[in-house]
Amino acid sequence: MKTLQANAIDQALAATPHWSRREGKVCATFEFPSFVAAFGFMTSVALLAEKADHHPDWSNSYNRVDIALVTHSAGGITQKDLNLVTAIEALHPATT
Repeated sequence: MKTLQANAIDQALAATPHWSRREGKVCATFEFPSFVAAFGFMTSVALLAEKADHHPDWSNSYNRVDIALVTHSAGGITQKDLNLVTAIEALHPATT
């Protein structure tokens, strides 16, 4: 899979309020009213990621979920990452 140029990535991310390009990855932080809401979001993301066969680097601290995506096998950000960004963004209550 081909990696994308920085300008193409930035243009695609312009429509996604939580995401930005940092350190060779696309990254986002999501905040929720509770730990349970954050964990429920992570569960939903896990199902999307498994279906896409593309798994995020992520962490959870109480009501916050940090996600970083990169296609390791391609050595950078690919369309696969941007597709998962779009799917994840659609799950967040503030954007649905």
